[in-house]
Amino acid sequence: MGAVARVVVVGAGVGGLGTALALGRAGHDVTVLERDASPLPPDPHAAFDWDRRGAPQVRHSHAFLARLRNLLRDRHPDVLADLLDAGATELRFTEGLPDTMADREPRPGDEDLVALACRRTTFEWVLRRAALADGQVQLRDGITVEGLTGEDDPGGLRRATGVVLAGGEHVPADLTVLAGGRRGDVPAWFEAIGALPVAEDDEDTGIVYWSRFYKLLGDPPESAGPIGADLGYLKFAVFPGDNGTFSVTLATANDDAEMRTLSAPERFDVAARSLVPVQPWVAEGISTPITEVHPMARLRNRLRHFVVDGRPAALGVVAVGDAHTCTNPLYGRGCSLAMVQAELLADAVAEHGTAPPVGEGLHLAYEEASAREVEPWYHASVAQDRSQREEAARQLAGATEGAPDPGDEDPEAVQRRFLREVLRDGLLPAVRTDGTVFRAFLRGFNLLEAPEALMRDTAVMAKVLEAYQARDERPAEPSLGPERDELMRLVAAV
Repeated sequence: MGAVARVVVVGAGVGGLGTALALGRAGHDVTVLERDASPLPPDPHAAFDWDRRGAPQVRHSHAFLARLRNLLRDRHPDVLADLLDAGATELRFTEGLPDTMADREPRPGDEDLVALACRRTTFEWVLRRAALADGQVQLRDGITVEGLTGEDDPGGLRRATGVVLAGGEHVPADLTVLAGGRRGDVPAWFEAIGALPVAEDDEDTGIVYWSRFYKLLGDPPESAGPIGADLGYLKFAVFPGDNGTFSVTLATANDDAEMRTLSAPERFDVAARSLVPVQPWVAEGISTPITEVHPMARLRNRLRHFVVDGRPAALGVVAVGDAHTCTNPLYGRGCSLAMVQAELLADAVAEHGTAPPVGEGLHLAYEEASAREVEPWYHASVAQDRSQREEAARQLAGATEGAPDPGDEDPEAVQRRFLREVLRDGLLPAVRTDGTVFRAFLRGFNLLEAPEALMRDTAVMAKVLEAYQARDERPAEPSLGPERDELMRLVAAV
């Protein structure tokens, strides 16, 4: 490991706590500074009422994908055990395959296709307890960090020397980790200490979504694989949680004003009950709501660049999680990627050392690993959102002014529309019937393979295209939900 470093982590969300856990267990002295005054609740049930004003998304749907579960299994098995003890459950995707699957025999690698059903608050509660357990990590809550402090480095760069708090206190650090989430202005903090400029790639996701949590009154409905679909004008998903809870998320285009009326609890529930895969979960006598409907808007895909002309923007400071790269939260990748990035940072620290002083090698190794393991999911999210915005716009235009002429579309839009059709009429049918395609889809969904891996697998794509070419020979796919006009009539009657 080398010398023990003083590490300051700004933010006690998943990225910050994951970083604290990894670096604390490597023997470094870690101080976590959290803006919210958020004393640790006594148990997971109380944690659901945690006052986390700085992280309003904690009571939204979250996915803890296989990449995250496997990371815990391999690096922090005690944390995985604690999560299961706290009521989380493992979702073993290849167990209980549907009758439509031709080959339901287990295969090598199935042991990795396991995600976690857990609420975000329960996950953070377990993670904070684990990070603080060994005494290497200290957490100060109710603390507002105003910015970085810095000095000149002999190599010509600026070096962060810690942070300054509201009131003027300076907290020194060999390494400062910014983990304050998607809202913080990280480039401004770098600029304030004279660092090289941190550029951003930024694009609106084009969606708004709402989540509501429910408590099961008995056993959960049977299901195989992820529960959700895209109706074009509406996306939906069910997220199993811990201790008999689950959440439903509905998402629509930012500019679809009529659909925003789903934020009313009664209308939300009517809409949820109209969706075929969701209805068994929210039927009368199966579950009961335990929260209001929580909205989530102003959602961006954003990638920040911390290497400028081959050199770090500044020494002694890095970002993790959404402070570094954020993707559309509807895809459920945020917590998993934040934990992956925390471990990438710990690996870079172990390889290059931190104290004193932090050199360029650590920064370059960390950013290279992030570009390899995290950045592709940003680009995948941007591409998926662009495609789905186009489809939502076509449907909305068709419902109001008349659908646009396909001949008016640019070539890239036409290509994206064709790809959507292949995925809808080729991939999804093949996923339900072919074990190879099913596993390839799940490996991509769970971040176990790069986003483009499925499309580059010739054997898988041959099966997908075969299913696509047979689309007219199959019975029509059963409807998963009403048309937009029908849904509007249903919710208007409430």
